[in-house]
Amino acid sequence: MILDPELVGHKFARQAELARDGFAVPPLRCVPATVFDQVVGPLLTDIDADTAGSAQALLSHAEALRQRVRYLTIPSELLDEIGAHFDEIAGPEGLVAVRACAVPRPNQRESGEDSAEDPFAGLSDSFLYVGRAGLAERLVACWASAFNPEAVLYRARRGHAPFAARIAVGIQRMAMGTRSFVAFTRDPRDGAARLVIAAAYGIGEGVVQEKADVDHYFVDPATGAVEPHVTVKTRAVGWDPAHPDQGPVDLPVPPELATEPVLTDADLVAIADLAARVEARFSAPQDIEGTITEDGAIHLVQARPVATPARPPAEVGSPALLWDNNNVTESFPGISCALTYSVARELYEVGFTDLYRRMGVPARTLRRERPTLRRMIGHLDGRIYYQLDCWYHLHGLIRCFRPLWSTWERSLGLAATGGAGRDGTAARQDGEPGGRRGSRLTDVLDVLEILARLVAHPWRVRRFLRWWDGYHAGLADVAARRPHEMVDAYRALWAQVARRWGVTLVNGIFLFTATRATDGLLRRWVPGADRSLLNGLLCGGPENRSTAALHSAIALAATAAEDPDTRAALRSGADPRQIWDDLVAGRHGARFLAALREHLRDHGDRGMHDLKLETPAPRDEPWTVLQPVRAYLARGLTVSASRATGRQAHDQAVRELRERCRNPVKRAVLRGLGRTMRTLINVRENTRFCRSQLFGDSRVLLTRLGAELAARGRLDRPGDVVDLTVDEVLGAFDGTLAGADLRGLAAVRAAERARWTDTDPLPTRLRTDPDLPLAVALAGARVTGRAAAPGPGAPVGPDAAVLTGLASSSGVVRGPAKVVLDPSIDAEQCRDHVLVARETDPGWLYLMLSARALVVERGTLLSHTAITGRMLGIPTVVAVDRATDRITDGSLIEVDGTAGTVRMLDGVR
Repeated sequence: MILDPELVGHKFARQAELARDGFAVPPLRCVPATVFDQVVGPLLTDIDADTAGSAQALLSHAEALRQRVRYLTIPSELLDEIGAHFDEIAGPEGLVAVRACAVPRPNQRESGEDSAEDPFAGLSDSFLYVGRAGLAERLVACWASAFNPEAVLYRARRGHAPFAARIAVGIQRMAMGTRSFVAFTRDPRDGAARLVIAAAYGIGEGVVQEKADVDHYFVDPATGAVEPHVTVKTRAVGWDPAHPDQGPVDLPVPPELATEPVLTDADLVAIADLAARVEARFSAPQDIEGTITEDGAIHLVQARPVATPARPPAEVGSPALLWDNNNVTESFPGISCALTYSVARELYEVGFTDLYRRMGVPARTLRRERPTLRRMIGHLDGRIYYQLDCWYHLHGLIRCFRPLWSTWERSLGLAATGGAGRDGTAARQDGEPGGRRGSRLTDVLDVLEILARLVAHPWRVRRFLRWWDGYHAGLADVAARRPHEMVDAYRALWAQVARRWGVTLVNGIFLFTATRATDGLLRRWVPGADRSLLNGLLCGGPENRSTAALHSAIALAATAAEDPDTRAALRSGADPRQIWDDLVAGRHGARFLAALREHLRDHGDRGMHDLKLETPAPRDEPWTVLQPVRAYLARGLTVSASRATGRQAHDQAVRELRERCRNPVKRAVLRGLGRTMRTLINVRENTRFCRSQLFGDSRVLLTRLGAELAARGRLDRPGDVVDLTVDEVLGAFDGTLAGADLRGLAAVRAAERARWTDTDPLPTRLRTDPDLPLAVALAGARVTGRAAAPGPGAPVGPDAAVLTGLASSSGVVRGPAKVVLDPSIDAEQCRDHVLVARETDPGWLYLMLSARALVVERGTLLSHTAITGRMLGIPTVVAVDRATDRITDGSLIEVDGTAGTVRMLDGVR
């Protein structure tokens, strides 16, 4: 077998190398590209015709060339030679696979199909289960595939000569597999360092062409831990002995195998080892295809570099900015105005500067990194995104962060075991100090440093909360101050934030550490434990401020129930604003009004989208509180029942832990870690509530200044202030504004905001060219970024009937789906339904309380939705990819919060 890729192509040269090195590659012979030159070349006299001006001209010329090749006559001596090859590797009655591989002309810039630089797989034709009689016909068809439309267009778009390919043809003995797999040694979606395996009954064509039902397996190469996503399988692709000349055909999966995993544990170990050896052989991430015969033997039939998104020639070698909003949309969903973005950007800059300072990053380093700190989040077509390059770089400055990369990435929803770096490689290679993981000793030392910093954390949190409560209370009368006093108050507030807010973010470091330790020990000490055990251990415990806000609203409903007039008003269906006016006028119970005002004083900054300054808070529009109170009243909810739900889930988890882990010391360690996680989660919820209050105080100051600008003719309306930035609002008063026309500026941004609202959102993750203006780069991202590869949340059932996500709160519920894109709906619409949403924030609580289960596209085990689901004791699955698109409103679905699955029982799309 020839090993020169310039003669046989990278596909077959690579297989020959693997076979030579002892890998189980079925016998292969190759018809090199030089034969193509001799037999096909004379037919291509006008191959260099000038067709660059029109895609249609390219396709017309390609079709003409295809037809010429399809009807050529193969020389008899070549027929004899390939027949001899057939007999040698398969025997006269055997079957072979006949595959094409594009080989560029000598001295061409392109590297060829399946090369490391350009792995454009699938553009040339392949034929399986070919007998000796059909060999010549399939050889010619492979040659003709040099001019397949997709191949010609691909080469043209890559800047290569569109008709310059030659074809080498491989003839390989068919391994008559009963099961097959495709495995990626790096996640092809984002370059994460994990093995991704897709497996099906039959042959690999069923997996690649999506004609078979597929199981997915995600393998952590460091620990060997497997995350299986097994579906019901009814379809396969394979060879039918009753129709031997038809090639691959659709076959039914035997009913007894439909629910069984395609791959056994032993298979997974063997495939993981095979994939690792192939990757080591070629020193690069690999996409391999294999088949398993009836005797259990694994045969390697293809290996190629993992394909990453290709760039146009002008971009090759240039840097790219990587953006992701998977996690940040929980805080800033949808379109965010300029004012919201500017406040958020300031909080990220000063808050994380303080975090890095507290974690030991020197002040001189932080001064040098200020430009990077100012770019942690971006405003892309009105939506807030993380600029991941900045995050990886800055977190890499924390010396002891090395062991926490994968846990941090999961918390941001970047990947199950890793994220994506600047160029699509594993993110930690780009972000970690030294570009690699630390040794076991350095990991231990890093964790010890984190634990040493943890000792003083509870005291620092208490001090922070005391400071914030006092400072926030001191801003109660800020709206009554004069404009220059409000400007000074705003600047003073944020000067304090810059010195103190880092303690709220340091808490995340400790939470990542506890999560990593708990996850690892649960897997080791409680084999087979599912997510429900950890979810249960996190339930119960002391009430945090977010929970207190919920319980306060539930208590309001109980107070309303005790007064006939108030109860009747809330149940009447009257407009909440009218009810509020009646309350203030004394037409309903004074006790309820007093309790409502107390709730607004303590919790008036916690509401729907409470970090978005364009959205009024309950303290600005107090009647909005009446809508959730009305829902709680209708459900008859009580604070005691809410607390009991969390305690019951926790007690159940403790009993399960006692039954499944007999070692009392291990149980004590796991329960202690659970308590630590629960405490740190409570700290996070408490400080997130403080963050809502910080944005609430900022909203009051900035909207009051906006009213002053409108009164002085600098804005048309007070509300136009949301289309200015903080610097522009403050600068209009203290002289730091560079003479901008605020009215015109606000009008332009308002028009942009309206246009963005009517435009399809950008992908969750995208790359942009930093050499282009962002608007230009985003236009390209809209074109290229829509067809993202499906993640673990993608449909895995035979007819897209099952979606998978992250199990976050246990239990199984069946009910009609309520797909909610705009949370300003009546909670009664969610009663006894499964709430399906893109993301949620604390303002969704009144809808969640009416729902039987929660299904959300975004989120992690530690996200607001997951925490709320556990608090309410209802099944919850987060990180369900495209749930609002896949699930039809009103359709019957089953949510399994233990397995992390959503099964559509009627109506999928």
